Amino acid sequence: MNHPDALRAEYATSQELMDLVRYAAETLSLEFTRWDEKYVTGPSLYCLIVADIDFGDYTDPLGGNVWPVEWCEVVANDPESFIEAARDVAFTRDGAVIISGDGTVQEQMVRVRNLNSQKSEREDVVAAEWMGTKHLSALEASTRRQVLWAITLSEEDGRVTTFVDGTYKDYERAELGGRWRPE
Repeated sequence: MNHPDALRAEYATSQELMDLVRYAAETLSLEFTRWDEKYVTGPSLYCLIVADIDFGDYTDPLGGNVWPVEWCEVVANDPESFIEAARDVAFTRDGAVIISGDGTVQEQMVRVRNLNSQKSEREDVVAAEWMGTKHLSALEASTRRQVLWAITLSEEDGRVTTFVDGTYKDYERAELGGRWRPE
């Protein structure tokens, strides 16, 4: 088995997988039209792209919450099928979706364990006031050597956030689309 740092180096230069997952999250945000309605929550998605599929030391299975691998097992093989599966998961399941660096989606969705206090004392990791539980988990998870990226879609306001090594880029719903969507 390759060392996580070697796998991180192998995948860290490729943006394609992260871009595909972010595109899916943005698609779900943009197609949902009820963000401004009181008491309505939109789709929610939390994906971890990991360098090593041995993620059991920092996650716990989340019961019957599973990714529909029969719809999409590898992100890049059929991005439209990935979006369709993500749409179903975003409205009906809870937990993080684990995607290996080669794009293979793991069936079991997980809860990411908090870092213990010795490991989490990184002064350079700063959370924003708007971050909820999922975003804070993604921010902290992104500091782990095994995690290449984390991507979240907020059920409250449709923002998409990408996390890498304890930093994040936030895209509010009004800013979504960028280079992928012509005006």
